Formats: sequence, structure tokens, C-alpha cells
Amino acid sequence: MIAALIVLPICAPLLISTPAHAQSISQPVPENATAKSYGEGWKCNAGYRLSGDVCAVVIVPANAYPTNRTYGSGWECLHGFRKTDDTACVAVIVPDGGFLDPSGERWHCSRGFLKIDDMCQEIVVPANAYLAATTYGPAWECKRGFEVLDDLCVAIEVPANAYLNSAGYGQPWTCERGFFEQDGSCAAVVIPEHAYFDDATYGTGWKCERGYAASGVSCEVIDLPANAHLDRSGNRWDCNKNFKLSKGLCVLDS
Repeated sequence: MIAALIVLPICAPLLISTPAHAQSISQPVPENATAKSYGEGWKCNAGYRLSGDVCAVVIVPANAYPTNRTYGSGWECLHGFRKTDDTACVAVIVPDGGFLDPSGERWHCSRGFLKIDDMCQEIVVPANAYLAATTYGPAWECKRGFEVLDDLCVAIEVPANAYLNSAGYGQPWTCERGFFEQDGSCAAVVIPEHAYFDDATYGTGWKCERGYAASGVSCEVIDLPANAHLDRSGNRWDCNKNFKLSKGLCVLDS
């Protein structure tokens, strides 16, 4: 008996609220709206937006068109116009030397022009130069055989017995084989007796034959002490196994 008394007050509010809920479901479809094809309720027709409990017409500004979508603003700007304050469409002003972006909402400068504020300034390319293909860095680059000096491209002075290299930095020329750089020129490599040409990018330009060691600008024969042998380079010597160096000699390692 006590349990029945407790349940009844809880159920009472549910019974009272049911008519109100049914009334909201049966609310009539307002003007410019259509009942949903599934579920309950209604939605505004294309060209209208929900405003309170009614469907208000979407106001399409000048230079715009209705999207007939149930989301968003309900309109978009025509090609060549862009939104401003979400209430109007203003024309995209393309400066001389520029072109309209495929989106129709912005512009870019044409090749040979540089964007500065709201303008496209023509790039002045000096003689012996060409437009760079990059979107950053200098707008032009010098042709092969020329280098930048201020705003010009001047010819690179290549000394005798040298050729232009492809390095993008440092010395723009390299001495030919048999020559080495010396004070801005290419001097001939003088190979002493018992030596041969060495094309390493450093050193004297020559190397002593096996059994000889460099001494200044010449190659002198290596005097091997007893119990010694030439090392891998052929230009120095080491003591044999079980011997150690002592005062220029190879003595038994006891």
C-alpha cells in the first residue's frame, strides 16, 4: 500500500506533460516551409531561412546568386566578386600586370611582375640576365659566364688555362688539368723527377713515386733502415713486426 502511494506522485507529472508534447508535434507547418519526408517536424524551402518560428526569404545582394542550400548564407558572390561584411559582394580589382585567380575572389601578378601592396610592378631584367623561376629570392639571375655586380650582370674574367664551372658559390672558374690556382691565375704544375701528376684539389699537384719521399720541390729516395718496410702509401716506412722505432732505427722489441 505504501509503495503504491509513492509511485502515483511520480507518474502524475508525466501524464500532465503528455498533451503539451503532442501539441508541439502537431504544430502547423508555417508558410514557405515543407514537412520533412522522414521523422517529424518541417524545414524551410529553398531560398528561405529559419527566423524565430517563421521562414524568412533570403535576401540576395547585388552581384550574387542564391545557392538554394539549407546551410550557409544562402547566397554566393558571382565570379570576380568577393564577400564583404557577409552582406555584400564587391568587385575584385585586378591591377595592370595581374590576373584573376580561378577562384574569382583574388588576383595574382603575371610572370615578369612583382606584387607590391595592391599593384604589380614590372621586374627590370638587366642585360645578360633572365627571369628566375623561383617564387622567392632574386627575381632574376645572370646568364652563364656572368655574375651579379650591384644591379647588373658583368662578365666573369676567366684566366688562361681555366674554364667556367657550375658552382653556385665560391670561385666561378677552375684551373685545367696540369695547372693550379695561384694569385687569381692558373700556374703550370712543375713535376719533379721521380714524381707524377696528382689531380687532387689540394697539395702541390704532384706525388712522389713509390720508394721516394717529398722534400721541398723534389722527390728523394727513401733510405730504408734494417728490419723496416715501405708502408701502404709507398712514401714512408714502418718497422717490421717484433721491431720498434728507436733513434731512427728498428730495434728488436724485447
